[in-house]
This record gives sequence, structure tokens and C-alpha cells, in this order.
Amino acid sequence: MKTGILLTNLGTPDKPTKFALRRYLKEFLSDERVIQPPNKLIWWLALNVVILNIRPAKSAQNYAKVWDSFGKGSPLLSITNLQAKSIEKELSIKCGNLMLEVGMRYGNPSIDSALKKLQAQGCNKIVVLPLYPQHSDTTTSSTLDAVNKALNDWNAKPELVFIDNYHQDEGYIQSLTNSVTEHQQQYGKPDKLMISFHGIPQRFVNNGDIYYEHCVETTKLLAQSLNLQEDDYQLCFQSIFGREEWLKPQTKASLESLVQDGVSHVQVICPGFSVDCLETLEEIDEENRAYFMQAGGKTFSYIPALNDRKDHVKALSDIIVKQLP
Repeated sequence: MKTGILLTNLGTPDKPTKFALRRYLKEFLSDERVIQPPNKLIWWLALNVVILNIRPAKSAQNYAKVWDSFGKGSPLLSITNLQAKSIEKELSIKCGNLMLEVGMRYGNPSIDSALKKLQAQGCNKIVVLPLYPQHSDTTTSSTLDAVNKALNDWNAKPELVFIDNYHQDEGYIQSLTNSVTEHQQQYGKPDKLMISFHGIPQRFVNNGDIYYEHCVETTKLLAQSLNLQEDDYQLCFQSIFGREEWLKPQTKASLESLVQDGVSHVQVICPGFSVDCLETLEEIDEENRAYFMQAGGKTFSYIPALNDRKDHVKALSDIIVKQLP
């Protein structure tokens, strides 16, 4: 039996241009798992008449700031490919007859194209690892939708193993802990460690999405591993979009209010992002850094995503190995 490993992440535009962003955002914001529109017609009009005529140009400018910062092209794709190479090497030591491909939920390389490569190599078992530690319907379930849709075209359906989340995984938590410890050995301990996750609308959680619970649990486990007291850290949520209520507290508002409380030194870690991307490199390390400093903060530093750290690669490899014969 040949086993295929599919690593997936959210995705990226092909280029940091208005045209490429428009195509990417249309695919992303047309996913009903992401938007869950109360009124589909109103959302279609808003997306096609307003958003896709305004947002791509601004997003392209932001992508241009981080493009080629981790090798050629998008940081998210570049680093995910580095992860994949390291994971494949790690797995080859433990297991034979494995094929590994990378697929993006939106943009290229697509999940469908990655699965076709595994099919061409004769894989009759597929292990899918979405690189989202915390489950959300907007990311994890959407990925499963795409996988199932692609596999519907296979004449002989493979055995499918889908890894739903790893928000409590010991190796993952230890890798986060190591990254914080190493950062603080170089930059000192902050007044407050901000633990920032990508936000989702509060409505989604009210309707049963377990994402918030997973973020809380990861935060608690990381704080315990670092021996932090309750006042040493704060859970918060970033990347807010639209006008409806999103998960709180929000990262921007939290950074600004901390200054008013006398906090002058913060460090920010984003445990929900497996790799550095626009939301960490530009939104956190540039935009939110500016909010904090302009409010009167003195010292701000961003703790990089786990990326292709050796301990992170080992943790992800171990998660996959548990699903193998």
C-alpha cells in the first residue's frame, strides 16, 4: 500500500498584484464556510460590486511588502514548501513508501492538483494534515470540503485519514514554548506576552464552531508550559474583517489599552499560524507594532511562527506517523 501525505494551508495569490489578488480574494470570499452569509444575494452583490473593486489594490500593496522575504514568492507558500521537504525527510527515516505533496485551499498549488499527483503515484491511502492547529469550520472543515470534492472524481477511492486539529499536541506546545524561551533569551522578558489568533465572527462560535475553545486551550497549555501567571499573558484575536462582532479581545485594541495600563514592553506570538505570512509579518510585526508604539509603548517584538524549526517539523511528523500503519 502506498500512502500519500497531503499538507494543506490557506493559500496565497500568485503575485502581489491587483489582478492576482482579485482572483485570489474572489475564490476565498466565495467560500460559504468562510463567510456564512445570512443573505447570499446581498453578499454576492457586496463582494462583486464593492469588495473586489476596492480591496485587491490595498491587499496587493501589503503583499508586496513581504513578497520574496522567505525565498522567492509568497512567504506562506515558500515556508510551507520548506516544511514539506523537512517533514518528508523526517518521515523517510521512520517510514517507507510515502509520497508527500502540498496543496492550498485557495490559489496554487490547489488541493485538487496535489491529490492528482498522489493519485498518479498510486497512493491508495491519503493522510491529510491541514496546518491549522485549532479547528475552525472556516478553515479545517473548508479543507475537508475541498478534499472530498476532489476525491469524488477518483474511480477507486483511497482510504482517507483527515487530521482535524492538533491544538493540544505535546510536541506542538513544546515547540511554541521553545520559540518563546529562545526569543526571550535574546530580547528579555516582556511586561506582557500577547497570544494572538486569527479572529472569526462571534456568530460562528454562537452557531457551534469550536475554534474559540481550541484557542483558549492552546493558550492555557502554553502559559502552563512557560510557568506564566495570569497577569503575564493575554489571549487576543487579530485580522478583523467587516462590521459584525468578532471574537474579543482584539489584538489592536488590547495593545493600545495595555499602554494606558502602564505596559511598555510586549511580545506577540501567533500560535494559530503554522508559517509566517501576511497576517504575521505585515499585520502584526508592522501594523500592530505601529499601533503599540504610537500609543506610547516602548518595546515591541514579534516571536516568529514555528515555520520549519526542527522541533516543529518533528512534532508535525509525529502527528502524521500516528496515522500510519
